[in-house]
Formats: sequence, structure tokens, C-alpha cells
Amino acid sequence: MTTTTELTLFADYFQIHVSDADSDGDLSDAWTEQAVADHLAVAPDALGVGTVVNVDVSVTVVVLPQEPSDDSSEFDHVVEASLDVSLGHLTVLGCTDYAPEAATFEVPPGWNRIRVSRSNLARAAKADVDSHESPETTEQIRIQVWAAPESPAKIIKRWS
Repeated sequence: MTTTTELTLFADYFQIHVSDADSDGDLSDAWTEQAVADHLAVAPDALGVGTVVNVDVSVTVVVLPQEPSDDSSEFDHVVEASLDVSLGHLTVLGCTDYAPEAATFEVPPGWNRIRVSRSNLARAAKADVDSHESPETTEQIRIQVWAAPESPAKIIKRWS
């Protein structure tokens, strides 16, 4: 069964987090120079998703029963990584949000694949701190999640 949830998150420090709800989500060592370039920081139980703005972003979380088809041509930047969700509770939140109040999603326990597809990046970057004031300039992030064996992170489509 597919479930879809719409969120608005504050992308403080130009990032949002996807993590195992039962972890501390520590990404302090994961934001390497390469991670910043890729807009993706990877730890075993947490992912940091880089944004082009430091304001609210629109986030759609889609929990899927299987790997989705490739629709990367519809987005500006697309990345994937594996995430160990030990008890099947995934959180999606702004990096300075209070974790116990974060949106939580039921996913299969164990390794899941997370695909992050981002769009509207040029307009959001141009509007900067005012980007969240209009849907035409708001950064759009879609997070797709499905059960899958662990595999290396990859950049499917790079925005520059």
C-alpha cells in the first residue's frame, strides 16, 4: 500500500533530516565537502538532505511497497541512499525541529531505500528568503521510501 503525506518543514541550516526514529540522527561527521556538493549527508541511521534555501520547503513523503519507476527527468536533483530503520519508524523533520514532535512514518523494519527528488530549485534560490511566500518559488522535495537491501548512495541527477 502506498501512503502519501504533505509537510512544510523549516530547512534551517539549509537542510532537512530523514532518520530512524529510534536513533539520535547524528550527522555531524556526515556533512563532508562531497556531501555538501551532493546535497546528501549519509549516516547508517540518518540522512541529511541539503536545500537551496534556509526557509520553509514543501515536502511530500511517499511510502511505497516497492521501488518506483525512474521519473528523474521531472526533477532538478535526485539522490538515493540506504537507511537502517531498526523498528520501522521513520521521521522526517527540519534539522532544528524537536524530534519527538516530528512526522513519523511506518516503514518496513530494517534497510529501506530513500530517493529524494527536488524541484523548483532555481526559482527558490533566486527568491532566497522570500521563496516560501509563493508556491511558484517554494523548493519542492519528494521523499520516496521502500524496503530494499543496503546499497551505496548515488546521485541520479545533479543540479548545479
